[in-house]
Amino acid sequence: MASWYRHCSMMPFAAALGCADMGDRTLSDLGEFGLIEKLTSGLATSPAVILGPGDDTAEVNLAGANVLITVDVLIENRHFRKDWSTPIDVGRKAAAASLADIAAMGASASALVVAFAGPGDLPAAWAAACTAGLAQEADLVGACIVGGDVSNADLITIAVTAIGPAPARVVTRSGAQPGDVVAVAGRLGWSAAGFAVLSRGFRSPRALVNAHRVPEPPYALGPQAAHMGATAMIDISDGLIADARHLARASQVLVDLDSDALSVPEELSAAAAAYNIDPRMWMLTGGEDHALLATFPASASLPAGFSIIGSVTAPGDDGPGVSVNHTFDHSRGGYQHFIA
Repeated sequence: MASWYRHCSMMPFAAALGCADMGDRTLSDLGEFGLIEKLTSGLATSPAVILGPGDDTAEVNLAGANVLITVDVLIENRHFRKDWSTPIDVGRKAAAASLADIAAMGASASALVVAFAGPGDLPAAWAAACTAGLAQEADLVGACIVGGDVSNADLITIAVTAIGPAPARVVTRSGAQPGDVVAVAGRLGWSAAGFAVLSRGFRSPRALVNAHRVPEPPYALGPQAAHMGATAMIDISDGLIADARHLARASQVLVDLDSDALSVPEELSAAAAAYNIDPRMWMLTGGEDHALLATFPASASLPAGFSIIGSVTAPGDDGPGVSVNHTFDHSRGGYQHFIA
């Protein structure tokens, strides 16, 4: 793939794919989302594409039926460490990332296709246990592993594609309206806190460590939110602020988050006190919990499990984005690949 980009200027459709104006810029120069914008801006489409790049999943019409498709990749020492997590943990975490994307569209996955790569000296039992973890997580939503690919690699890499039928009403990131309330379901900051604990060489509090090893996305609440009128929704994988910003920009609104509305669990509070930090920073910027962030009309009844943490307004002088306690947030607000 690297050589493809290196020689893209030789290809007749290079300009259409954004290669011509990249110059000598690196991935770090562009950042994760700048790179995605460049790579997808000139892609062709077809009448079969109902929803293309830019949301938690794509939606494609196949033989008269609309389906949702998404993919996520986990890489050893970037998303997990073998000395921190069991292979079953890693499999479950890999599946959860894609399954949560389907849930964020208001749907449930039916099938997973998995690409697995690893070094030749990796014990086969590790790969088998990882597959068991993938299947275990998929079973939580009634999905099955239906195929995939294997390859040799220096580091373990797991790419999971999730596929599911599109419901009659798909909830995208772009439907939030001024006057809506902002609500969240699921854990916030638990994985980030667990990462902080593990990074300091500890294995407890066990609840936080386990949350980093295996997220617990509220899968069932995605379809429930859609049924009860959610106007927009997104899976929180990079951080609350970062993913709220994606939703805000897609909807061309301002999402105002109320940090005081974030109920801090005792587990986070105790760990944060030990490290002398504000636990709400984990909740605002920590990713990989795969909670669901949704907007609802102010008059709507929220599904049990969702808590209101903010509101939607028209954008101000700073344009669409996120404010925290009415102050516009210019920070990254969470994790972004290629940027230190």
